[in-house]
Amino acid sequence: MPVQETRKDFRGVRLLIFDLDGTLIDSKLDLALSVNAVRAWLGRPPLEPERIYSYIGQGAPMLIRRALEEGVSEEEVERGLKYFLEYYQAHMLDHTVPYPGVREGLERLAQRPNTLLTVYTNKPERFSRQILEGLDLARFFRQVYGGNRFERKKPDPMGVEALLHEFQCAPQEAMMVGDSEIDVLTARNAGIWCAGVTYGLGAERLREYPPDLLLDSLLELPARLDGCT
Repeated sequence: MPVQETRKDFRGVRLLIFDLDGTLIDSKLDLALSVNAVRAWLGRPPLEPERIYSYIGQGAPMLIRRALEEGVSEEEVERGLKYFLEYYQAHMLDHTVPYPGVREGLERLAQRPNTLLTVYTNKPERFSRQILEGLDLARFFRQVYGGNRFERKKPDPMGVEALLHEFQCAPQEAMMVGDSEIDVLTARNAGIWCAGVTYGLGAERLREYPPDLLLDSLLELPARLDGCT
């Protein structure tokens, strides 16, 4: 059963806040391979990639904690996280690519008058910036906030509130664009609009946490912001 949306007016939106993994980039294979490299290093068998994909979205520490499963010690989590960050640093662009329509969608949004494009992700900020640079996407964004910049990660609204302050935007002038319930809850907690993409990692969970707007492709967003169907 498809997720339903109610028609709303988004013509006042001028600040777009994008999630990264599952929204702009398909990074799941590099993340899964890096997680299984950690498990191999710790003498554990690999997990099925699909299982690891379900763990993505709450930042690297939570990804490793969940991937090492119950009963793991804090010391092992710390060791695993350190190895993961080192391994992923070397392999984060092996298979990662922008989703279809993302580059073209960003090009169109960047040409929209008075529109600011930013990224807010739970991924470590240095990795986020390096990936955006490596994929030639960084040029579209005025700011990139990672999960290690603030005391609390999404769905806490701290990062969104910082972006609203930085760019002097009211909540009704901002929209979060993401693929999961974490992004929807972040937007709700900050009092801003939310668009959900149906092609990402968390599309199934959008049924339980419906966004204000659904996108099958980022190419659809410029017209929706301009009030077109």
